[in-house]
Amino acid sequence: MQHLLRRKIIVYTILLVSMAPVTLFAQRYSSDINLPNHDEKPFRFGISLGMNRAFYKFTHHPSFQLQDSVLGIESINSSGIQLAWLVNMRLSEHFDLRTYPLNLVFTEKAFQYSLKYPDRFRDEDSITTRKVQSISMALPIQIKFSSDRIRNFKVYMIAGGRIEYDFAATSGAKNAENLIKLNKIDYGIEGGIGFHFYFPYFVLSPELKFGYGLRNVHSRDNDLKFSNTIDKINSRIFNFSLIVE
Repeated sequence: MQHLLRRKIIVYTILLVSMAPVTLFAQRYSSDINLPNHDEKPFRFGISLGMNRAFYKFTHHPSFQLQDSVLGIESINSSGIQLAWLVNMRLSEHFDLRTYPLNLVFTEKAFQYSLKYPDRFRDEDSITTRKVQSISMALPIQIKFSSDRIRNFKVYMIAGGRIEYDFAATSGAKNAENLIKLNKIDYGIEGGIGFHFYFPYFVLSPELKFGYGLRNVHSRDNDLKFSNTIDKINSRIFNFSLIVE
């Protein structure tokens, strides 16, 4: 399934990059400079609405080789949405500091298991999927590097880190035979590219971003069939968003 995610990332990247020359060509012949003092403001605010594709990168536990009930495990990616409030602080002509003090991320990832002895009384089959839903509050801190403005167009890149709290994590759940227990707190790094399009009353910024989780979020339980065969679990997320300032 990961090759499908890579194909979607490539498609989104091509679409986003292809928007730049078209818009630049159109604005090249425009005599109006929209919002000329926008980038000189010490603080700017915006709203971000995005879609994401998320999955878990995992490693097998050594016990996976010693049992015969679980024949294989695969991580499945799925779609989600993201809603955030942007705060941007100007540092210099080309550098800004950005954060999202209110940043809600909704994702649904899944693991697919190949079982040799499925338990029909627990709705198991030879191919069984266990979904992992997530409702997170994330706090990213990013450094933004911007190019020179060309009339009503500008390119920028971002890099930084984030900490995330998952309200739906199940590390403390009981009677969790069919669950994969995860810790509530995660942290990682992220980077991406975006474009500013300046309109008379607002700035629209399509943005591509990839998040790389550094913490092992797996709360492993030896007594759970779907958990004891997995060692480490790290989050991965690809996000396409539209930001309005």
